Amino acid sequence: MRRTLFLLTLVLTFGLFLAACGSSDSGGDSESSGSDSKSEEEGSGEGGNSDFTVAMVTDTGGVDDKSFNQSAWEGLQEFGKENNLEENKGYDYAQSESDADYTTNLNRLVREDYNLIFGIGFLLQPDVEKVASQFPETNFSLVDAVAEGDNIASITFKEHQGSFLAGVAAANKTESDHLGFVGGVDSELINKFESGFRAGAKTVNPDIKIDVQYAESFNSADQGKLIASNMYSQGADVIYHAAGGTGNGVFSEAKDRVRGGDEKVWVIGVDRDQHEEGAIDDTNVTLTSMVKRVDIAVQDVSTQAMEGEFPGGEVVEYGLEDEGVSLARTNEEAMTEEIISTVEEWKQKIIDGEVEVPMTRDETEEYVSSLK
Repeated sequence: MRRTLFLLTLVLTFGLFLAACGSSDSGGDSESSGSDSKSEEEGSGEGGNSDFTVAMVTDTGGVDDKSFNQSAWEGLQEFGKENNLEENKGYDYAQSESDADYTTNLNRLVREDYNLIFGIGFLLQPDVEKVASQFPETNFSLVDAVAEGDNIASITFKEHQGSFLAGVAAANKTESDHLGFVGGVDSELINKFESGFRAGAKTVNPDIKIDVQYAESFNSADQGKLIASNMYSQGADVIYHAAGGTGNGVFSEAKDRVRGGDEKVWVIGVDRDQHEEGAIDDTNVTLTSMVKRVDIAVQDVSTQAMEGEFPGGEVVEYGLEDEGVSLARTNEEAMTEEIISTVEEWKQKIIDGEVEVPMTRDETEEYVSSLK
């Protein structure tokens, strides 16, 4: 039983004793998981936990980026609903318009007494570490990077594994043997997406051409559209983006080309299943998406914190073996049974340790060299 429940029960019991009341109903029914005794004043629903609050700070992509931040927020919303928490009180988010907002937003949520605060994205690492060191009684969690601090839980994913499968799918779908990769900020994290994708595609066809370009932004749809336009014009027919909101521009360019004529091009989405982003008339340009279950990770760590088992100072990693990353199959027409069968074959090899997927450019060069 959590410490908050224990202390609350003591206070209620002592208060009732002094009031000489004969009632023994102050604790309520604690049979359902995730619920504490609640005062009538708070009025939470059955199965809720009025004592626990959680919030998140987005990076500059925004909470509706149709990708990473949105997935995290959806996870927090689901957690709130499952535990009968009230939005804007029991769970909330703070939007960051620029990197200058990170510390400000984190500090605001601390002042509002949230028990657990998530920093969404590796760009928040220094700010999370700084604020967490100033408020050791508050728990923090950083998504997509490892942060130092006993009150910080770091959430990471094996993006390179899922991206390898995206490369396998792309290499099996392309008709031009020419692919593209659009990254957000050129960084260690996004290099994992690039490396896995290149390795997977080269595994299928060592001679396949892969264009790589970074937008240096996660919220520049115009830049994403321009990069995609150049790649498609130069012969690429499948582009994988790992660029947050910038990737919206990749979808826009692909849809414009399909809408404007007979050109057939594809996009591979990221983080969420971005099938809806590719919808156009009676077709869809989203081949598949490398789904990263940020939503599940946020729910998982929030539940651990609520139950008094917060993994402070630890790294919690999610990969293929636990469905932390996967490849979407929503576009059943594009993702043929043959492609899916090939993807599943390589997925099992990765899980079984037969294939060590590279995480960096140097490792990718070594891997590709071994294929020839």
